[in-house]
Amino acid sequence: MDDVADVMIIGGGPVGAALALALSGSGLAVTLLEARERTQRVSDPRPLALSYGSRLVLERLGVWKALAPATAIDRIHVSQQGGFGRVALSASEARLPALGYVVDYTQLHAALENALQDRSLQYLAGAKVGAIRDAPESSIVEFMADGVQRSVAARLVVAADGGALEDVATIRTVDYHQSAVTARVRSELPHHNTAFERFTGGGPLALLPSGEDLALIWTAEHGHAQQLCELPSDQFLLRLRQNFGGRLGAFTETGTRSLFPLKLKYATNAVRPRTMFIGNAAQTLHPVAGQGFNLGLRDAWELAGEVMRCERAAIGGAAMLQAYRSRRRLDRGGGIAFTHSLVRLFSNDIAPVRAARGAGLTLLGCVPPLRDFVVRRMTFGARG
Repeated sequence: MDDVADVMIIGGGPVGAALALALSGSGLAVTLLEARERTQRVSDPRPLALSYGSRLVLERLGVWKALAPATAIDRIHVSQQGGFGRVALSASEARLPALGYVVDYTQLHAALENALQDRSLQYLAGAKVGAIRDAPESSIVEFMADGVQRSVAARLVVAADGGALEDVATIRTVDYHQSAVTARVRSELPHHNTAFERFTGGGPLALLPSGEDLALIWTAEHGHAQQLCELPSDQFLLRLRQNFGGRLGAFTETGTRSLFPLKLKYATNAVRPRTMFIGNAAQTLHPVAGQGFNLGLRDAWELAGEVMRCERAAIGGAAMLQAYRSRRRLDRGGGIAFTHSLVRLFSNDIAPVRAARGAGLTLLGCVPPLRDFVVRRMTFGARG
């Protein structure tokens, strides 16, 4: 046996890094394994919509300032193409400094990774996990690092990466038969820090304020999405206005377009003996309503709290795992059900359904307590 850890985290993406940072300074032996080599830079063009609740967590982790200048979302405008009904949400009505913030995934990843360098934990890059074996009081993690086969006995193993330990978890997958087209675009009229969610018959179209530009996330059937990526820029911008409408005037510029297939994936056994799954390893959501990373960050924060509340010898034990499962059940289940229902309800153009959607949006817009309930759940999760 090469080493012993209280907590072994597999996956050094934003959620795994956040968990490691939350546990740093606790006096616990924490090891973080990352398959990517340190010299491999992460370059991911997708924008992330962080809730105000996520900002509070990132401030406590000491990385929020490194994300400046994050673009604040002061208002959210929700509408549907070809039908009545809309909802306007505002930070001032919700009594919040902002409803959320838009950052680049690459920037967030770099900020968290840089913060890890200053903390007292073991961070092993280029580590490829081969197997996990059960032991009476721990799990044995076998991995290759720097060309050497190693093993670590951990009281608790946490998979925080979508590809980590999928052979251990029971994964359920729903294929939406959609892809997301992402790009930065510029509009004729200023966005005034408003995020737009426009539901079309082919799927949701989101425009998020990002500096003076807008971060576009446009979901469509695979073939249509591929065509959108291949269109000349002027035709793409014209098609975008036809689907979004004229609220921002004409769209005048677009950057590089990228394509990502969309599926719902979630572990039905997110907690098992001595092992648990958080973030993308526990659930990968459709980007509608921007809940995926925010849910994963709450996973990490709640888990860190649960670990530090229990005795060292009880870390990874049945009582601790059950306590974490109970705390996260409503938020995790609600987040999965909420995004999945939105995709199913709003990704069609059936007239009776369109009318029902319009009525629902109108009701939400006209009933302040209901609107406040939705905003707080999107901001702080089920415990908001």
